[in-house]
Amino acid sequence: TCDTGDQQTTAAVQLKEPAATIVERLKDVAAYEGEDAVFECRLSRETAQDAQWFLGDVPLQSNEMNEIRVQGTRHSLVLRKVTLEDCGSITFKVGQHSSAA
Repeated sequence: TCDTGDQQTTAAVQLKEPAATIVERLKDVAAYEGEDAVFECRLSRETAQDAQWFLGDVPLQSNEMNEIRVQGTRHSLVLRKVTLEDCGSITFKVGQHSSAA
């Protein structure tokens, strides 16, 4: 705000979060049935943007079969006790960026 006594003007500062990029992409994982499969990727920065994991076209959430972790810029997915039905493409998406394995 600028106030000269008889006049006043106000402006606002708005910040946009820079988009995070994927700097360490997903790698293919081979596992025996009943084992855990772990997928990891790393972003260029910590972000508040929504990151999402997919098995095929199905979005995944943390539950008794899937563990989703975020530690700073590292994002990981653990598929617990995989079965043949878990075979397929795993995709990680953040903003306009994605990686698949």
